[in-house]
Amino acid sequence: MSTEAQIAVDDYLVATLVDEDDALVSAREAAAETTMPGAAVAPNQGKLLAMLATAIGAHRVLELGTLAGYSTIWLARAVGPGGRVVTLEVSEQNAAVARRNLDRAGVGDVVDIMLGPAADSAQRLIDTGQEPFDLVFIDADKPSNATYLRAALELTRPGSLIVLDNVVRSGRVADPDSADDPGVRGLREALALAAGDPRLDGTALQTVGSKGWDGFALFRRVA
Repeated sequence: MSTEAQIAVDDYLVATLVDEDDALVSAREAAAETTMPGAAVAPNQGKLLAMLATAIGAHRVLELGTLAGYSTIWLARAVGPGGRVVTLEVSEQNAAVARRNLDRAGVGDVVDIMLGPAADSAQRLIDTGQEPFDLVFIDADKPSNATYLRAALELTRPGSLIVLDNVVRSGRVADPDSADDPGVRGLREALALAAGDPRLDGTALQTVGSKGWDGFALFRRVA
């Protein structure tokens, strides 16, 4: 759980550096209408995703896990009117909330929401020979993270970035007593896969703040 001090620091950093307009605020608040209230990225994390996309000149972004579309808006604005964001969401309820938020933010025509299990949707993208994505953001169910990372490798090119969210889980990822936790097993499998694949170079960081003690991994396709 976040401490009051962690939340206060996040609030200060966001107020100082992150320009969150009404559409983003509405999308963040609309997370209460989804199947996982409070699970969306924090505003400073959303801006980081947008900055990563902008830094590499991303035109095509794949997101696994849409919820209310908060991070989707950040990514869609980063790719611009000529870009494309494909976001995978299993819940019709969440997809409906996200579509309203995307349209309110003026990026509805930049985003395709694929409804269904993310692994199935990703496989459809692979089978149909989609153009490679420049950035992939993985933020769906944690037990399937290795499956999602394998799919991301099939859907990217050398130079693409892959962001894997929620890799610390309040320290459970390194806790031997959490070995039976399906989410922890999925994270460990994904990290081991990344460490052993010569096509990927990456690192992971712990974070604290309004979302508690967690972190993310960042990988770059090098081959």
